[in-house]
Amino acid sequence: MATASLHDLYVSELKDALSAEQQILNALPRMEKASSHEQLQKAFRKHREVTEEHVSRLETIMESLDEKARGKKCKGIAGILDEGEELMNDADGDARDAALIAAAQRVEHYEIALYGALRAFANQLGRPDDARLLQKTLDEEGKADKELTRIAESRVNQDAMA
Repeated sequence: MATASLHDLYVSELKDALSAEQQILNALPRMEKASSHEQLQKAFRKHREVTEEHVSRLETIMESLDEKARGKKCKGIAGILDEGEELMNDADGDARDAALIAAAQRVEHYEIALYGALRAFANQLGRPDDARLLQKTLDEEGKADKELTRIAESRVNQDAMA
């Protein structure tokens, strides 16, 4: 689809976000399994549940636009996840957990940028219900990032120094 208007860009980016969330859903169980810290495992499990809600919200928005909720692969998140996989495979023990957090935070920052833009587009397009849903997701992504920082700074990074 050619991007000829803000509406077209909005739809394209919604598809990108949906692809990103689906890829993240696939990666989170591997990340949880690779982690040795209970707090981090719990954070990955919780984020999987929240990510399922993100997918549902995006599908709701796509339905309200009479758009199919598929059709675009998010190459950005695919690259970030590939790098995270490399980090995870190159590290052991506590260093692996620190690498998992670094990779997960890259994902969160990508999503924060994406959802911020989508919310702005929704507002500009006069779609306040979409903007509200996107803001809720944006808030949750920020909360996940802060939780990862808390886990890293309170335990994981110190353990990785040993």
